[in-house]
Amino acid sequence: MVASKKVAMVTGAGQGIGRAIALRLAKAGFALSIADLNLANAQKVAQEINQDGGEAIAVELNVADRANFHKAVQTTAAQLGGFDVLVNNAGLGPVTKIEDVTPELFNKVMNVNVAGDMWGIQAALEQFTKKTRSGKEIVGKIINATSQAGVRGNKNELLYSSSKFAVRGLTQVAARDLAKQGITVNAYAPGIVNTPMMRKIAVDQGLAMEDYESLVALNRLSEPDDVAKVVEFLASEQSDYVTGQTILCDGGMQFV
Repeated sequence: MVASKKVAMVTGAGQGIGRAIALRLAKAGFALSIADLNLANAQKVAQEINQDGGEAIAVELNVADRANFHKAVQTTAAQLGGFDVLVNNAGLGPVTKIEDVTPELFNKVMNVNVAGDMWGIQAALEQFTKKTRSGKEIVGKIINATSQAGVRGNKNELLYSSSKFAVRGLTQVAARDLAKQGITVNAYAPGIVNTPMMRKIAVDQGLAMEDYESLVALNRLSEPDDVAKVVEFLASEQSDYVTGQTILCDGGMQFV
């Protein structure tokens, strides 16, 4: 399978926001690598795209495993004929009181939410530097998932908020370091999104999803496609002059 179109990999694309991003990028003309720890879920999304006339492959990926990440990106580039955009979407969102954070949980969350993004940036860079650059064109884009909880610390989210603040930091550093190579690095910051992970967070806090609506200026919870629209912009040529930024897509939970 060789694509003349641009190629994007979306991690954690087997469900929720990742799936919505993959579907929207496929409709925008990208060939997709659906990367997920759950290969069966990834295969379902890839099949959905292919049946709709798009082009997609499924790749099993543990983002916390550096070697596995490099292999997944290499496989994507080989099978789809290139590599242009990485969406570091995969993440964990535990609800934790301060006293409940353990070394084991800290390592688990940081290895996925922070180290996973670092390994992804390294793996994408390996592919981007193989390209012949013409002038000052953009040769690659990296798009990281942070959160409104990475813009303002949320109650009972010491570990999650800390990891997402870290993602904003690594996004800015990578953007500065890679700009002269024609690589942009940005982040998107969702709010309360109707996903399996968010529904679990609500249950863990003893709340219903509707209880969060009062926190949102637009007075409705986000659907995954609301976030996917922002990622589509960041993946497109329309964002070529944007780098190092975190774009809030939370319906007005935070104003910065």
